[in-house]
Amino acid sequence: MSTNSSAPTIREVSDYLRAIYPLRLAETWDNVGLLVGDDSAPAARIMTCLTVTPESADEALEEQVQLIVAHHPLPFHSFKRLTTELTPTRLLWQLAQAGIAVYSPHTAFDSAAEGINQLALERLNCAGIQPLLPKPGDPEGLGAGRAGDLPSPTSLGEFAARVKTIYDIPCVQFVGQADRVITRCGSACGSGGSFVSAAADSGCDVLLTGEASFHDCLEARARNLALVLVGHYASERFGVEQLAERIAQQFPAAVVWPSRRESDPLQTV
Repeated sequence: MSTNSSAPTIREVSDYLRAIYPLRLAETWDNVGLLVGDDSAPAARIMTCLTVTPESADEALEEQVQLIVAHHPLPFHSFKRLTTELTPTRLLWQLAQAGIAVYSPHTAFDSAAEGINQLALERLNCAGIQPLLPKPGDPEGLGAGRAGDLPSPTSLGEFAARVKTIYDIPCVQFVGQADRVITRCGSACGSGGSFVSAAADSGCDVLLTGEASFHDCLEARARNLALVLVGHYASERFGVEQLAERIAQQFPAAVVWPSRRESDPLQTV
């Protein structure tokens, strides 16, 4: 397959991603930025995905992708060996052999001005959106999570049903009384249990997140904070789909798409 000579380089795409999702917003424990690859190489074929899995890696290999933009980092944790014994290192070895680069914005994407948490509340038509946990000294006043006012008071049950429709998922879980009236919503995509206190302290009636532990759910109930859980996958997948559209608009010479093979590992009956 020939490479379009006007396609961007991996460095150009990386620079663009760093501009819209500044790495200063990433959590200190995170691993973000260009994690694998030669940034001088071309990026004529780009795939976004939530996670590099055997399925999405196979897709990238078969489709001759040159750059994967994966929300979740690969590698996430440090390794002493790059062998095929473990799934993460096996995938890294396969991608590196094929010359496929990996960029991860992860928590920088979550917290950016046009990041996943901001988008989540915009989809709910919230007003006055602000960070749940402002980052001290950030020049743009950004930070982790988001909180905003719903367009009108609604019951928790009605809100959960609306979220189910917006996220196009078969079910949601929630903590709280279905008839409780809510007016202010927080958002913490992925595993948002650590945001329970921040959401309660900011006056949120409900926190929209992907997943939370049993004890986080108990703490939310004790703090009189409702939770709506859409699943980790659903809470972030829409973001990487929109990201593919955004990269394609910025670099029209590149072929860009969200992974067609990745899926939520959790099923419902």
